[in-house]
Amino acid sequence: MTTYHVSTYYVDMNITLSVDGQIVARARKAAEAMGKSLNQAIRDHLADLAGEGEMDGELNELRTLSLEAGGRSGGRRLNREELHGRS
Repeated sequence: MTTYHVSTYYVDMNITLSVDGQIVARARKAAEAMGKSLNQAIRDHLADLAGEGEMDGELNELRTLSLEAGGRSGGRRLNREELHGRS
């Protein structure tokens, strides 16, 4: 049997934006008030826009539900028909 190892590499990407200078100045002050650089505030906003925070929330909810369920299957495994709702 052949075993394959798959790796994922994430690469930071630089982007260039055209933004009015007054907006940049106000945004920089707002970011500073949050204790962030403008660069970090923009990265955080893009992550939110991409739904990154939603996935974290959904994973936390899944973990919580899993722990609350307590694994009461008694070791019983579902067969193919049960898995696909074909009982």
